[in-house]
Amino acid sequence: VQLQAFGGGLVQVGGSLRLSCADSGRTLNTFRTGWFRQAPGKEREFVAAINWSGGMTYYSDSVKGRFTISSDNVKNTIYLQMNNLKPEDTARYYCARSRGNFQPTSAKWYERWGQGTQVTVSS
Repeated sequence: VQLQAFGGGLVQVGGSLRLSCADSGRTLNTFRTGWFRQAPGKEREFVAAINWSGGMTYYSDSVKGRFTISSDNVKNTIYLQMNNLKPEDTARYYCARSRGNFQPTSAKWYERWGQGTQVTVSS
């Protein structure tokens, strides 16, 4: 089952959005869920990730201090609160899961990528 991302939209510079990622297929083998983004003409890049057990979080330098990732174990959902948005945050945001304690910032360790959700920050 693919993960489903929600909550994207159009926002002005300095605004906020909260993305949600529903992982209905999550099992005990799901170690971590992460957010990545991809802008037109650019490679997919890591944004943030969270371990389901223990709640350890990881952030890219470009979003640290502005974005917060969190999880709801009952709803099998992770969230990405994005504050102080910048035009360079414009991208399609994807969530995916990892089954092991592999490098959290590398997309190759993630699976079940969904359709993503578009975030556009206007200046």
